[in-house]
Amino acid sequence: MQQHQEGIGQEYHPNIISLMQTEQFDKKRKPRILLVDDDMAALQALSRTFMLRMSDVDVDTSSSALDALAQLQSREYDVVVSDIKMPMMDGIQLLSNIHKRMPDIPVLLITGHGEHELAMQALQEGAYDYTLKPIDRDFFVAGVRRALQTRQLFRLVQEKQQAIEEQKRTEQQLKESEENFRVLAEMVPQFVWVTRSDGRVDYCNQRRRDYIGLTLEQLQSDCCAYLQAVHPEDWESSRAHWQHALDTGDIYEHEQRMRQGTTGEYRWFLARALPVRDDTGQIIKWFGTDTDIEEQKRIEQQLKESRESLRVLAEAVPQLVWVARPDGQFEYTNQRWDDYTGLTHEPGQSDRWAHRQCIHPDDREGNRAHCQHALATGDMFEHEHRIRNGQTGEYRWFLTRALPVKDDTGQVLKWFGTCTDIEEQKRIEQQLKESEENWRVLAETLPHLVWAVRSDGRLEYANQHVSTYLGAFPDSFLGDEWRQFVHPDDYERVQAARRHVLETGEPYEGEYRLKERQTGRYRWFLARLMPVRDETGQIVKRFGTATDIEEQKQAEQQLKESEENWRVLAEMVPQLVWVRRPDGPHEYTNQRWCDYTGLTLEHMRSDQWAHLQFVHPDDQESNRVHWQHALDTGAMFEHEVRLRNAQTGKYRWFLARAMPVRDEAGQIIKWFGTDTDIEEQKRIEAALRQSQERVNALMNSSIIGITISEGEQIVDANDAFLHMTGYTREDLHEGRINWMHMTPPECLARTFEAHQELIAQQSTSPYEKEYVCQDGSRLPVLMGLVALPHQPHQTIGFVLDNSARKELEQRKDDFINMASHELRNPLAALKMQTQLVRKRLEKQSHHKAATALSKVEGPIKQLERLIAELLDVSRIQAGKLEYQQEPVDLDALLQEVTETLPQIYPSHRILVDGAVHTSLIGDRDRLGQVFANLLCNAIKYSPGAETVEMDLSASDDMVTIRVRDHGLGIPREQRDKIFERFYRVAGPRQKAIPGLGMGLYIVSEIVKHHGGSITVDSEVGKGSTFTVTLPTMREA
Repeated sequence: MQQHQEGIGQEYHPNIISLMQTEQFDKKRKPRILLVDDDMAALQALSRTFMLRMSDVDVDTSSSALDALAQLQSREYDVVVSDIKMPMMDGIQLLSNIHKRMPDIPVLLITGHGEHELAMQALQEGAYDYTLKPIDRDFFVAGVRRALQTRQLFRLVQEKQQAIEEQKRTEQQLKESEENFRVLAEMVPQFVWVTRSDGRVDYCNQRRRDYIGLTLEQLQSDCCAYLQAVHPEDWESSRAHWQHALDTGDIYEHEQRMRQGTTGEYRWFLARALPVRDDTGQIIKWFGTDTDIEEQKRIEQQLKESRESLRVLAEAVPQLVWVARPDGQFEYTNQRWDDYTGLTHEPGQSDRWAHRQCIHPDDREGNRAHCQHALATGDMFEHEHRIRNGQTGEYRWFLTRALPVKDDTGQVLKWFGTCTDIEEQKRIEQQLKESEENWRVLAETLPHLVWAVRSDGRLEYANQHVSTYLGAFPDSFLGDEWRQFVHPDDYERVQAARRHVLETGEPYEGEYRLKERQTGRYRWFLARLMPVRDETGQIVKRFGTATDIEEQKQAEQQLKESEENWRVLAEMVPQLVWVRRPDGPHEYTNQRWCDYTGLTLEHMRSDQWAHLQFVHPDDQESNRVHWQHALDTGAMFEHEVRLRNAQTGKYRWFLARAMPVRDEAGQIIKWFGTDTDIEEQKRIEAALRQSQERVNALMNSSIIGITISEGEQIVDANDAFLHMTGYTREDLHEGRINWMHMTPPECLARTFEAHQELIAQQSTSPYEKEYVCQDGSRLPVLMGLVALPHQPHQTIGFVLDNSARKELEQRKDDFINMASHELRNPLAALKMQTQLVRKRLEKQSHHKAATALSKVEGPIKQLERLIAELLDVSRIQAGKLEYQQEPVDLDALLQEVTETLPQIYPSHRILVDGAVHTSLIGDRDRLGQVFANLLCNAIKYSPGAETVEMDLSASDDMVTIRVRDHGLGIPREQRDKIFERFYRVAGPRQKAIPGLGMGLYIVSEIVKHHGGSITVDSEVGKGSTFTVTLPTMREA
């Protein structure tokens, strides 16, 4: 068998070999060969051959054509070697499939001896070469290497062709770019210039040449010719900056004044230039612009003065000011913050939450949540909370606000915050939201809307700013679609100007308002349109820009109104406002100042001390000293002084304050001052001092005990309370005094009832209870509680030692109990003897004597009833009043009472309205005692009336009985006391009616025992109504 050698073994042309050797091929990977053969033994033999003779290549194998196609899809190969005869898909079919997808890959085919026809068919199908079996290894390897070189040469030629095409495209783009650059350079509002690497001028746009009055030839002849138009004071710095840029290759940027060639006027310009470098990094030219910043300079100066005034104002107001890092850690606090909180800057640096220790515990979580939200989102932080005064421990309400300062990417750089005291305005606060951002930097260039239209006015291009601002650019430059974007007041003027531009081909420049898509608001823009012409002078397109000048328009308007607004504000505020020159004389006073002092500005300008004539004589010297100190040192002036009202001649207290305004050199150019009326504040301070003295006197009292409690714990107490209870200051400081532990079980219910009253009304009526003292003894006390309005969790208790009164009441009760029992037996014997004597006298017909004796029985019965009431009172006090448990027909009981009393009191009729039709469970006699007492009182205390009324009503679970008279009535301030033991209404007519004040006390106790209630409604001179409510069928 012979080896085919026409392809394998031939040499390339020496020039091609040289080219291949000089070019840099892909060195990132080894060449890769794919061997395809269904005969595994032959496949392995070929693979070993390549491994031994071509170690510089990677070899992959495949046992079928289908697998080989799959491998070619997933991996890049440089040469494919395949057997022709294979099942399913032979080598020629594989060749065809490879060339359809990857025509540049050489394919070598192997066939058996004598199969020249298959070999020729393979060459016709595009095979790179073929070899016959048996294979000559040396020639075969050489042929494969040549195939690899062919592959590399093909790729080299292909890359060269692509490079040539890319170079042509680049040259075309460069040509178009140069033309577009010149069009844009003539269209933009800046001066545009181009120099060579050594600074010599290549190009300067018409706008710059017209302004400085020099031709391009003049500028090109001398690289420093432009300095003729530069202000003499800026020559040296301009030359030095430009030379530095040429020497170092740094960006050139310099602000300088340039003269207008026609008028000779100088205007400020920002000159900037960027270097353009070649592939080796060498500078080949400079592109530069001069931007008119005259207006910006003027605004910056005014803004600088405004910021200085703002700083002065910020120092004058009493806010706490702080600055925090992006993570919330404090990096600066002003002196007011340090003085108020008692915290220094160092703790704030070590712990970003250290400042929270001075925030009220109830507000810390809300403050943390708001702060975390602001740090996470970058939103403005605003929160109201209480901050503790480090010196007094007092909490005051503050409005804390912080604004983030962000860079161009939106990242927070730091937080500026203030804490404004809103304690006094908490109930009537009106939050002022400030949206002004004082730390925004101006962008180097304003955003432009850029577009291009064809010669017929149809849109060809619009940049992203147009889409963002307008939403969509109309297809036609003159189309009616513009009506939705242009302000109605500008629309007709703009359309007329555009028609003129299209008709004449002239450039266009004009100002009009465009509506923003997202907000619907109009903003001012400066629009410019420049034509682009072909070689024949025909317009082929127009380039347009619209520059946002809204801020400039607003700044002009604001600056125009600023002076007027300041004077309006000065006339509007309630203070006396004045401005002084650096040496002291007045420059301005508001009308309020003139009205109060009775002086005019002309009076004050001649003498800086002229104002002392309306200062109180006692304050003149200190005022002079303070003001002179401010003039000498430049420190803030602040002094409290009394000023005379020119109309009334009266003096009022004022707080005079003034802040200096300085120029760039730090020199004071004027003083802004105010006089604030603090007369009322002075009066409040005096009253507060008197109130504090009274509180101190009360706390130091040895008669009444005073406590301050938080929850159940007594946290402070005066000496009187500690002396009463036997506790010490040490017990108090160590928290061993707890009013709950000091209250015995039987007093807890009344104590809880008092605390419920405290919660509802912020104070309690005096109530009695007992305290368990330190030694275990019990102390009866009279208590009163008050809740602090600004500290709702703290309670003030007033404690009066009630032991002496309790002992006196006990002795009185013991006496009454003893006297009642001692009088009852003799009275019973006297009553019996009187009745026996009367009956004997009647039998003996001594009627006159019997009648006289019967009159003795009435007082005996009254005395008997009085003793019975005394005994009831004594039993009630001792808790021993006995009650029966039986069903009571209330209608029958009331009928019995109303029928019996007229026999005793014939002067009045008892009118009953309604019925209850129900029964109660209780003591019939005691209930009868209640209604008899109420009816008797109604009769006794209505001597001028003839009737007493009783109204009866019932519901499912309650019975109501009202007893109404038309008598003397009870004063409002005494109504709550009439149910107390031995209390009687203190009026001359009431005192004339006999009684000891026990009846209503007994009635109240009986009604309470039966689960009911009794109330009174009365009007002096018109009578009283007592209302008794009792539950039905209730076991007492």
